[in-house]
Amino acid sequence: MPTTILYADIDANAAAQAERLLAKPNITTVTVPSLADVDREVATGRIDVLVLDVALLGTTWLDWLGEAVVRWPDLPIVLTARGANDADSFAALRAGAASFVGKPFEGAELQLAIENGISSAELAAIAPSSPCGQSVSSREPAGTPMVGNSMPIREVTSLVRRAAASMATVLIRGESGTGKEVIARRIHELSPRQRGPFVKVHCAALPEPLLESELFGHEKGAFTGATARKPGRLEIAEGGTLFLDEIGDISLAIQVKLLRVLQDKEYERVGGTRTIRADVRFVAATHRALEEMLRRGEFREDLYYRLNVISIVSPPLRARADDIAELAHHFCKIFGAQNGKPQLCFAPEAVDVLRAQPWPGNVRQLQNFIERLVVFAETNEIGQQLVKSELRAVGAVAETKAPAEVDFAVSVLELDEVVRRAERKALEKALRKSGGNRTIAARILGVSRRTLYNKLEEHGLVG
Repeated sequence: MPTTILYADIDANAAAQAERLLAKPNITTVTVPSLADVDREVATGRIDVLVLDVALLGTTWLDWLGEAVVRWPDLPIVLTARGANDADSFAALRAGAASFVGKPFEGAELQLAIENGISSAELAAIAPSSPCGQSVSSREPAGTPMVGNSMPIREVTSLVRRAAASMATVLIRGESGTGKEVIARRIHELSPRQRGPFVKVHCAALPEPLLESELFGHEKGAFTGATARKPGRLEIAEGGTLFLDEIGDISLAIQVKLLRVLQDKEYERVGGTRTIRADVRFVAATHRALEEMLRRGEFREDLYYRLNVISIVSPPLRARADDIAELAHHFCKIFGAQNGKPQLCFAPEAVDVLRAQPWPGNVRQLQNFIERLVVFAETNEIGQQLVKSELRAVGAVAETKAPAEVDFAVSVLELDEVVRRAERKALEKALRKSGGNRTIAARILGVSRRTLYNKLEEHGLVG
């Protein structure tokens, strides 16, 4: 899939060098010399990765980065700097940068940093647009709420409190979209390590070589493109909590190395010989049936028992349907504030419609749908009709049609044409509702900016 990279640097020669190094058939590189240009290009929604030299930012570069990861939560940011040191790299990664690359750089190193950022962003694009912040979140608010009062969620809350007080490793099980990361964050916030960082690693997002480097860091010269030492997420999480999301997706080779860290609290960077102590609390999560993987030899038994010291099952939304109303009001409040609609609320009959839905995508699906309703709401109350119409628009079943009402037009048209018309209509509606802002339009549609931009081009809507 085509990738658009925005490279920002006041040094025109460095920008030209980066453009040459990144020249590939599926890569488009846009170079700009100022922060104003960065804001303008990112606002188009077509940028997949931002590469920015800290010389544009001066001594306040770390403050800018902190604000940027909040403004553009799904945009990987790669920082470059001449004369970069380990302390700068460590601070940048902890603040939310995808990578920190020293100058002068080689093409392989820059491409590795960009590939890493894209891999993480693609997984984030299918994750919930969480109000909780970034993957590396030393600036998390004091409380990540576990919303609901049903018996299943009360049991989870009780387990979380007891687990948080210990240093034991926690394994969170559950279907996709049930809120496993929320549970992990709450464990961290209630633990004695709450002042330390909460660092998340998407284990499913990266191929084995990148995941190993991401976890353990690497030394200069460890592999092609490793022109400087890089701290890993274990090092960044020092004194805090490391959340290994989708632990069931890691290879057997990585499992062996992770087992050593869990057993001995020691590891080496890739290509290094110095043993580093790991002062980290581990929380892992998976939607996979690890017991089946054990039987097939796909997951190590010793690692499984090391991870599964305390087990918490995140219940699916269908098992806690009594919480749907509270969740709907909670998300409405959050997204209403974000979209300049703080007075927005649900009509009681609208909530009844939400409660009648199956929500196979669990809390994540409900959350994304509430955000859509907030964006499309034209009054201070979300009513029953808006909920039903938007359920139909996204393909959910708001109500059962009588046989006489079924539209048989589809039977005389080519399916591809029907889908194409519906797709174009959805794109146009999202652009209208977002005022032409492609980033917001992508969120409304539940797709990445890159997917949105490609679809706009496909339908001739890029202008």
